[in-house]
Amino acid sequence: MTSFDGLEWLTHAAWPLWLAHGVDWRRGAFHEHLDATLACGARFRRLRVVTRQTFVFAAAARRGVPGARDAVALGLHFLRGPARLEDGGYAWRFDLDNRVIDDTRDLYDHAFVLLALAAAAEVVGPESVIADARALEAFIATCFAHPHGGYRERLPGRGGGDETGPRRQNPHMHLFEALLAAAAAFGDERFLARAGELVRLFATRFFQAAEAALPEFFDDDLRPVRNRGRFATEPGHHYEWVWLISRYQCAAAAAGAPALDLDGPAVALFKFAERHGVGAGGRAVNGVWSDGTVADAAFRLWPQTERLKAVARFAPGGFATAAAALARHLGGPHPGLWIERMDGAGAAVPEPAPATSLYHLTAAFTDDAVLAMQAAGA
Repeated sequence: MTSFDGLEWLTHAAWPLWLAHGVDWRRGAFHEHLDATLACGARFRRLRVVTRQTFVFAAAARRGVPGARDAVALGLHFLRGPARLEDGGYAWRFDLDNRVIDDTRDLYDHAFVLLALAAAAEVVGPESVIADARALEAFIATCFAHPHGGYRERLPGRGGGDETGPRRQNPHMHLFEALLAAAAAFGDERFLARAGELVRLFATRFFQAAEAALPEFFDDDLRPVRNRGRFATEPGHHYEWVWLISRYQCAAAAAGAPALDLDGPAVALFKFAERHGVGAGGRAVNGVWSDGTVADAAFRLWPQTERLKAVARFAPGGFATAAAALARHLGGPHPGLWIERMDGAGAAVPEPAPATSLYHLTAAFTDDAVLAMQAAGA
């Protein structure tokens, strides 16, 4: 991928294409996906898309892409208007006229609201959104807190959303990410303190030292859900935690926060993913059991972006291979689209490009370590 410039691709292909075709400018919202005709057939909208696209276009606005600042304003208007619920938090799903059709409050999506606010702060100014961010952090801490540690998955509402099924580490991870971004954007100690609580939860409850791996699913008491003694893992989330732990360590050191022993778990996660989770062509597979057996040998786009960020920090000698694996996903039907899924043989699975994946691509191609590796010609 030394000949492929990810930031160039974002700036001149992906961001302009999604600004032109992925924003419903007339109705003040974002489209769920784009197909090969640059159309969207979805009959609903999700909070997750609004938040991720606000993050994406904030990155584009910081780099002077025309129209991106207007898209950030659109995203903030949606969050402060149709999405915000009177008794706190944000609704989950909407119809195409932006009316709420499910007011379930989902932890994963609320984490991305906070990330969107932090990203928008660099465009509209921290003073414009800090009150929203503080109110959201307080709402999550108060209303989502789980009696057995960590946070609830969701707060049920009309529309069918409930809290059945196992607990997951993934929403906690994205809340950790959002809190780190908010700490950097607003300089408010409360966000870094909350991030510290989550990384301690990771080190003491999520990470399983015996297997040197991270389960996806937990019971109500945060014990791993096992199947015949083993638990499900996703290499992409191993890489993502590694990247976030690295960022937390830098932020905590700069703030003089108490040091935590995170190097061991981070290295263990990275080694497990590299040993068991990398398949043909250097691509990260979707799923692996904790005993190292591959559970899902197909390839989604997002694990490749997370591997790129982790490799840039932990194994720079493998950066070119990881970058080339990601680049193979970017051969979509139009410049600025991508192949979301490949089967185990590396063949593309025909489907629209989901808007949510542009967040992963933007985070990877604007990452400081990735940019430094590309500048060095790695």
